[in-house]
This record gives sequence, C-alpha cells and structure tokens, in this order.
Amino acid sequence: MLLLGFLNQNDHSLELFYRMYILRLNQGILPLIFQSLKLLIYLYIFILSINLIGGSLKLFGNNFAESLLMTTSNPLVGVFIGILATSVMQSSSSTTSITVGMVSGGVLTIESAVPIVMGANVGTSVTNTLVALGHINHSEEMKRSFAASTVHDVFNLLSLLVLFPLQYFTGFLSRSAVIMGSEFQSLGGVQLFNPLKIATTPVIGILERFLGNYPWFLLILSVFLLFLTLKCLMTLLKGYVLPKASFLFDRMLFKTALRAFLLGLLITIGVQSSSIVTSIVVPLAAAGLLTLDQIFPYTLGANVGTTFTAILASLATANVNAITVAFSHLLFNIFGIMFWWPLRKLPISLARILGQLAERSKVIPLIYILMVFFVIPVGVILFF
Repeated sequence: MLLLGFLNQNDHSLELFYRMYILRLNQGILPLIFQSLKLLIYLYIFILSINLIGGSLKLFGNNFAESLLMTTSNPLVGVFIGILATSVMQSSSSTTSITVGMVSGGVLTIESAVPIVMGANVGTSVTNTLVALGHINHSEEMKRSFAASTVHDVFNLLSLLVLFPLQYFTGFLSRSAVIMGSEFQSLGGVQLFNPLKIATTPVIGILERFLGNYPWFLLILSVFLLFLTLKCLMTLLKGYVLPKASFLFDRMLFKTALRAFLLGLLITIGVQSSSIVTSIVVPLAAAGLLTLDQIFPYTLGANVGTTFTAILASLATANVNAITVAFSHLLFNIFGIMFWWPLRKLPISLARILGQLAERSKVIPLIYILMVFFVIPVGVILFF
C-alpha cells in the first residue's frame, strides 16, 4: 500500500512538473523562437529590398555608372560624378571597384580617379537616408532616424570639405596611397565570402528576370517592401526587442566608441556593404535602442570597412596604379576620422539639427536627398 501511494504521489509530481514545463515553454521559449524567426525574416526582406532598390536603379541605364565615370574632366566634376554614380548604384564598393578596374585598364588616371573615390564615399550614405523616410509619418521616430542616417552624410561631407582642397593643392592623399600601393603590390587579391549576397542574389535574380523590362515597377516594389518591413520591424522592436535587448545594445555591442567602431568595421568587411550595415541601425535609432553618439563611431567603422572590397579587387590586378586608387579610399576615411573625431560634436550636432528639421516638415528630408545626392551633382557635371 505504501509503495502504491509513493508511486501515485510520484505520478502526480511528474504530471505537475510536466504541466509547469509546458506552461514555461509556451510562455518563454516558444515565443522567443517565434519572435526571433520573425525578426530574421523581416531583416532578410529589409536587406533584400535595399539591394533590390540598387538593382532596379541600375536597370534604368545600361552601364550608366561606367559611362559616367569616364566623363570626368576636372577633379571637382570627378567628386560629383562619384556621388551621383554611387547614389544610382547604391554602393560605394561597386563605384570604387569599377574605378579601380578603369585605372588598371588605363582608362582613368590616378589624378582623375581619386576625386571619384572621394565622391563615392559621400554617395554611399544615400541608402540609409532613404531608409529613414520609412518613418516619415511618425515625427519622433523621423527625428531620431533622420539624425541617425544623416550623421553618416555629414561626416562624409565634412571630410570632403577638408580633404578635397588639400588633395587638389598638395596631392597628399594620392602620394600617401602611392607609398602604400607599392608596399602591397605583390600580395595578390583574396575573394571574401559574402553571406548576404549568397542569400539575396537568387531572389533578386528571379525578380529581375521577370520584371527587368519594367524597372519602375521593380523600384516601386522594392520601396514598398522596404517601408513595409520597416513598419513590421518597428512594431517588433517596440513590443518585444526593446524591453529585452536594450542591455545587449547599450551595455555590450555599443558600450564604448571603440567597440561600436570595431562592430561597424567587422560587419562591413563581412557583408561588403556599408549601405546595409548603416541602414540596419536606422530603425534601431528610431525605436530608441541606440543614441546618435553610439551610432557615429559605428558608421565610421563601416566607412573604413567598405574600402576593403576595392583594395582586394585592386590587389588581384597587381597594378600599382589601381592599388593606389583603392588605398586612397581607405586613407580618405582614416584621415577624415583623424580630423573629425576630436571635433565629433560638430557632425553629431549638425545631424541632430537635420533630425529636428525633419520632424517639423516632411518635405525637408525629400528636398535634402534630392539636392545632395542628385540635383547638385547633375548640375555640377552638366555645367562644369
């Protein structure tokens, strides 16, 4: 009788434990898995839409960027050619890689190519600024997201403002790059593994195959997907990620400026796209997960990381002129950081002001993007 009672008591305990385990599973682990899967799906479609915007823009003109890069007539025009070509292709890595190839083939000289690379550094920031438009109907989110996206623009523009005249009058950037190019000429190139490209290329290829003759429709589709996933991401970030992951971002990944810089650098080297890396933090800033002071060093790291693609492409050519141009891109960012990091309050403050202006009027972000990345570059190219 005692044995039967003990077994019955144990059965009851086991049943109670099992019920508690299932309850805990339903309340904790399963929702975590489900929400994590949703986050991964949204991020995939978000990144896919960014790549698709660049792909659809390329379809508007056959080899537009390549033709544009060959029209450079003076260094100032070269800068704005770099801005426009990169704004169209949504990738500074593509612009600099094409430029490196042209220098290697003797189509461009180093003197013509270096200003293009400088402009490419500015043009690459158009993508994350476009992403900020997804928050245009929410004033507080728009203020934070537009400031977070334009801090990248402001840094690049300020670096251009300081370094372009120095390069024009002294050639210090190309001279420094020549020294580095001659040292690294014999290394040879390496092909980096790009997980995002592998994941998104098949889907983009299918869409371009069926919709390639309708680039406007493809562009509208990509923008729709971008805004839709941004809305879904914001809902998920506010409702689930923000209460649970603030410690991860604030106290670990972005705890110090150096840690944020290295994070941006390493991720960009891995995915070979500063546009995507800087765009990912825009919704995080809009949700209040990251501050402008945390995002600034992260974007600087992304700026340096994006130069590695062109450097590897140039090393594969073993052409010292091509290698020189690629290293000029790296040095432009390094010298820019050396100059503006001690004065970082200025780019951060200017970006914050742009965010406040965007909060007041929905038209200002649109005018800003059109003027900085398209209208002014086209005007300079046509009239100079």
